[in-house]
Amino acid sequence: MKYKKVLLAVDFFAENVDVIQRAKELADLYKAELNVVHVNSPIVMAYGGEGYGVTGQVAEIELQMQADKKQKLAKLGSELGLTDQQIFLLDGRAATEIHHLCEQQHIDLLVIGTHGQSGISLLLGSTASSVLHGSGCDVLAVRIHN
Repeated sequence: MKYKKVLLAVDFFAENVDVIQRAKELADLYKAELNVVHVNSPIVMAYGGEGYGVTGQVAEIELQMQADKKQKLAKLGSELGLTDQQIFLLDGRAATEIHHLCEQQHIDLLVIGTHGQSGISLLLGSTASSVLHGSGCDVLAVRIHN
């Protein structure tokens, strides 16, 4: 199979160098278009609403985090030589948004980082696992060593 469109999913919480390098190598090898995505997950509040005085602060933190991730994503896109049309910053549940993006953009190969899972993390699952099990395209899960 010849891959035509590769999507690199990054999370900015871990060292993504190996994942980024693998996606770039594969895109170069297949002369495929490389795209990159990050999905913002909203902060979940246990006690939101009026009278608690934190709703505005949480919204401000979310805006700051989104601006930071947008800047990091733009920098990564620039380093990879990508256009604005190849860079995606989405909001929502990571697996769901990545699945939709792969379908919309006709992605052939998704490259995502994964951590070794054990204990409670294994029971609860991970983003990489959720993406893998619902994907309509090939997925390469690159182990991230911390």
